[in-house]
Amino acid sequence: MSMNEHIILAKRPQGMPGESDFTLEEIPLPVPQAGEALVRTVYLSVDPYMRGRMSDAKSYVKPYEVGQVIAGGAIGQVMESADSTFCEGDFVAGTWGWQRYAAVQTGTLRKVNPDLAPVSTALGVLGMTGLTAYFGLLDIGQPQAGETVVVSGGAGAVGMIVGQIAKIKGARVVGIAGSDKKNRYLTEKLGFDAAINYRTDDLASALAEACPDGVAVYFDNVGGEVSDAVLRLINRNARIPICGQIALYNLEKPDTGPRIQSLLLTNTALMKGFLVGDYASRYPEALQELAVWLRDGKIQYAENIVHGFEKTIEAFLGLFSGENLGKQLVKVSEEHC
Repeated sequence: MSMNEHIILAKRPQGMPGESDFTLEEIPLPVPQAGEALVRTVYLSVDPYMRGRMSDAKSYVKPYEVGQVIAGGAIGQVMESADSTFCEGDFVAGTWGWQRYAAVQTGTLRKVNPDLAPVSTALGVLGMTGLTAYFGLLDIGQPQAGETVVVSGGAGAVGMIVGQIAKIKGARVVGIAGSDKKNRYLTEKLGFDAAINYRTDDLASALAEACPDGVAVYFDNVGGEVSDAVLRLINRNARIPICGQIALYNLEKPDTGPRIQSLLLTNTALMKGFLVGDYASRYPEALQELAVWLRDGKIQYAENIVHGFEKTIEAFLGLFSGENLGKQLVKVSEEHC
């Protein structure tokens, strides 16, 4: 194998991204230098936050540069290593992004144990997805037994883990998703107490019915009108972790909506945004607990796997039409034991 393929940002999207905003290029296969490993991508992740990095607006992380590879989570196998701590065949996780092969600094890689769980889970429930759900809910939301927890984007990769952790903690869980099929999955498979279809249900009345005692914790993955409706039902001392705002990512003009300060003030509520990277020192404890819950069947996960590197852009765009149930992944190549 002498050639590689990668996907670069061709231009900054205006509104909803399209195929023309990206370019798939064929390039020479990289050669690992000292302290690097040549990695063959097995799975790569496509995530809503990537849309924000395609803009040049100031944010919590540096924007992608036009003409550069789209960086993001990936799982691969080491083909060649200039670092003795990594061997050929090792499964590794990193952020080399949308490319078939990459020469990666080994200090940025973590080994993945294929005997613990399928390696794809290192991008999901046993990776940033699970960590985001864990810290956002438990550190900020702090659900108590008997309280009502509402999760928007409930059938997304983070949302479904949030709901299950809340159930472990004894809370009553209400999910919000965009199809009856997804909502049946939440209630029948994952044990959510109720689920609301924001596309077809009358959101205000459905929330009032599902949350007769109000909302103690709202885990916000979407923003927009869905969040406006939930916030009207928050209880005194409610906690509101802000994880994502996918409803707003493709807007061409700033969003306008209800001014919520009075709701927060009169309910002495806490609304807090968070970045999972701020909890890096605590990743081992969280991953250990998540692995135990997964082993014991207390947490289940769903993956929507798109096959073929050439389908990466299609898989990314599918996030914004609600096609995925759970974690959206692209399978680039086969695993070799």
